[in-house]
Amino acid sequence: MSTPLTLETIRSAPKVLLHDHLDGGLRPQTVIELADASGYQGLPTTDAGVLGGWFRDNANSGSLVRYLEGFAHTCGVMQDEPALVRVAAEAVEDLAADGVVYAEVRYAPELFVEKGLSLEQIVEAVQEGFRLGEQRVAATGRKIRIGTLLCAMRQNEGWLRIAELAVRYRDLGVVGFDIAGPEAGFPPTRGLDTFEYLRQQNAHFTIHAGEAFGLPSIWEAIQHCGAERLGHGVRIVDDIKVSGDGTAQLGRLAAYVRDRRIPLEMCPTSNLQTGAAATIADHPIGLLAKLRFRVTVNTDNRLMSDCTLSSEFAALVDTFGYGWADLQWFTINAMKSAFIGFDERLAIINELVKPGYAALTA
Repeated sequence: MSTPLTLETIRSAPKVLLHDHLDGGLRPQTVIELADASGYQGLPTTDAGVLGGWFRDNANSGSLVRYLEGFAHTCGVMQDEPALVRVAAEAVEDLAADGVVYAEVRYAPELFVEKGLSLEQIVEAVQEGFRLGEQRVAATGRKIRIGTLLCAMRQNEGWLRIAELAVRYRDLGVVGFDIAGPEAGFPPTRGLDTFEYLRQQNAHFTIHAGEAFGLPSIWEAIQHCGAERLGHGVRIVDDIKVSGDGTAQLGRLAAYVRDRRIPLEMCPTSNLQTGAAATIADHPIGLLAKLRFRVTVNTDNRLMSDCTLSSEFAALVDTFGYGWADLQWFTINAMKSAFIGFDERLAIINELVKPGYAALTA
């Protein structure tokens, strides 16, 4: 008899996460302790419970620009190597505690240079933290594998140097590249040389597109830049017409995205906070999953959205009536779309994901 779907049982299921920002997932108490250790004065409160609520409420503004303001505090306390190691290690522990067996965690190294760290020191500190976190998790008898994505901030120059950094460290755990930050006014085509370099190096990359900006952002990311995945991609729904009887007609771009199985890194709660949808029921993920796009479910920023991957799944279950088979489908979609080698992806699917869901549905 199938295990009932609850937040606790979902937490026990093996899950895969592709879109999670390191500086958006700190523990509130860690933010406070790192601020005290570094002399950072900007926090609105030093009460962990109140601070967690502040991050959530600030993110619930309906504006991507306002949503991003909270990162001034998290990045402000992550300006030395011990802080980066600690935050990275705790992220691994928190993800594993939520049942995540594979995660790609991303961050922009350029955000942590205020006290003089080099980009290389930043990457090496974060990688040390991830390895430490994996070791701590392994000591408890669980398994988790972390891949790193390095982000360039699209409003800044220097995309190519971050791409070169991703290539330089790809044998040490960095699995890909991304551009993040405000979409409007900063199209991905500003960095065509960067994406050409990555393709020449056989390197993987995803692009934030179709979150706060529409179809042109998605089209440029795919057709000009060659993005393998779309960060968010919710606005692809603008190229789909649904008639009164429920049938859907896909435009050329939407059909291309579906036909090519281009993964959509969807983050439901975050999208509600930034105004991409009013409610989970209104979120395009329901339609896109029904139409069998390559949909994946993600957290984006666990601190700002006060969420886990399990709580994201639980919200979808409550709203759309999904069962274990649907959650397994989302999970396998994500694992198929990961930026690690085929053999390792297949091993995680066959040795962790499928047996895990089989046990829940036995």
